[in-house]
Order: sequence, then C-alpha cells, then structure tokens
Amino acid sequence: MTKKQIILEVRKEFPDIAIRQLSRIVYKRHREVFVNLTSCYSQCNKSLGKMGEVSRKNNKNAEPLITKNFNPYKLPKSEAIENEPFKLPLANNNILVISDIHVPYHDVEALTCAFNYGREKKVNTIVINGDLIDFYQISRFLKDPRKKSLAYEIDVTKSFLQVLRATFPTQDIYWLMGNHDVRFNHWMMQKAPELLDIAHASLESILGLNDLRIKTIEDTKLVKAGKLYINHGHLLMRGAFSPVSPARGVYVKAKQSIIIGHTHKISEHTETNLGGEITTTWSTGCLCELHPDYVPFANNYAHGFAYVQIEKNGDFKVENKRIFNGKIL
Repeated sequence: MTKKQIILEVRKEFPDIAIRQLSRIVYKRHREVFVNLTSCYSQCNKSLGKMGEVSRKNNKNAEPLITKNFNPYKLPKSEAIENEPFKLPLANNNILVISDIHVPYHDVEALTCAFNYGREKKVNTIVINGDLIDFYQISRFLKDPRKKSLAYEIDVTKSFLQVLRATFPTQDIYWLMGNHDVRFNHWMMQKAPELLDIAHASLESILGLNDLRIKTIEDTKLVKAGKLYINHGHLLMRGAFSPVSPARGVYVKAKQSIIIGHTHKISEHTETNLGGEITTTWSTGCLCELHPDYVPFANNYAHGFAYVQIEKNGDFKVENKRIFNGKIL
C-alpha cells in the first residue's frame, strides 16, 4: 500500500481523533514506511487535505527549497512537529465563542442567554473555547469523594452536547480543548496508557462527537478566524503569571489580537504601534458557577461569552458580552 492508503485505512479505524494523534498511531504501526514522526504527520495532513501543494516550477530564480529531509551534516533524526494554527474555513464568519462551562457545574441561566444570543444573531459557527467538562474526580488536586463521579460528568456532558447540537442543528461546532478537558487524556496516560490507541476508549468516541458532527482541536493549537486568534489561554497564562487584567497579560505574551477564556474574568486591552496598527486582546467570562469551592469569594469571576464577525479580508469585530442576573449587558 502507498503512504496515503495506509493513512486512509487508519483514519477509517479512528474517524474522530485529531491529526496529530492519528499520525502517532500511523507511525507506531508503520515505522518502516515513514522516515520519522514529523514526515508521517506531514503526510497525514497532506493525505487528508489539510495542507496545499507547494509548487516552485515557474519560479526560475527561486533558491532551492529546504525540505524536511535537508540534513547535510547527517544529524540525528528529529521527532519535532510543526505546530501550525488551525484555520477556520472562510465560511465560518459569524461565530459564537463560549468557554469555561465546566459541566456538570454549568450555569443554566447564563448558557440560556448565550444560546439565545447565538440564535438571534444566526451564527454559523460555535467555538467551545475550552473547559467544556470539569473532570473533577480525575484532577490532580485534593478531591471531595462526595462530588459527582466521572461517569456522571460524562453522561451530563453527552446530554449538554446533544442540546447544543439540537439548538444549532446546521452550524459548525468546534471544541478547542482546555486544561480541564485534557485531564481525561492525562489520566489515561497515567492509569491506562495501553488504551490510548484504542478508538472506542477516546473521549471523542465516548461522547459520540462524530455523530454530533463536533470537531475537536488539541489544546496546544491556536485557532485562527481571519486575522483573529482564539485559544483557551491556560498555556499562555500558566504558572504564577496571573495579572489583574487577563487581556493585558495575554497581550504581553502574544502580541497578537486574541480571545482567551480560562480566567473566568472579562477584560479587554488595546495597544497601537508606531504605524497606527491596533492590536486588541480579550478575555471572556465563564458559563459555570461563579463561586466554586476552590475559589469561593472575591474572585472577580463573571458570566459571559463573545460574538465574532469575520470580514472577507480577515478583519474582525468582537463583542465581549457580560451576563448579569440573566440579562446580557
């Protein structure tokens, strides 16, 4: 079989997993076919239509293209993988961004407001910007055994996603993983690493995301909608770095216009460079309980979501909405 045929066969077996995870499985099974994991990942992208062909035939003056296999010094093979942004299709130009739902600790009233606004604006895209599910019982922190079980969290999350799909039946739905969402894979790596390559043991399969037509994006990816970046933010705001204004903090790190969640705080920060170009960063509110037992008071948490419109040239308009007492402010 050709490389493409191998990849397509494995994709049939694992229809829901991300390209990066798929490439690891393909490479593990067919090391004799691929030079290294990096080339396998590139081939998976190419075979599944994730990247365009590069042609330099008509450019006679072009310098020789340095390829992945360029290695004049015979250095050891590298396992590094390029981390390209996940670009939303141009058709995804009317977007509802919701984050930090933390099922089953979600706030029904706040979610209702966000859903109503999305329907009112006739959005064509939903981006779940991380922390859809809490995964309390498999966290690394001290846990209250009286809290809901893992099975319960998964069942409620299934119900939530079914409601989400029923509410937005034709819209594209993307789930960008957050630090709570990845607890499942981290737990699997520690407790049952042998199951990582079994499709039916994946979170995507357990939640039935393929049937619901919900696409997952790894937490290490930046999502790009036109010229605007979207990311949960835990890998940008990690460690002791916890500024008063999350938007200001993420600007210092990113220097790009970006929307993050993660902090459960609503903020906006704008800077203008010498050329008059504007960069704005936003942090959105959450859609879960405002006073969790680990931060019960004085946390400045707020309910909210974002509404994003993308123009044909990539320019964008962001409305960072706050919800208070069941009303959008």
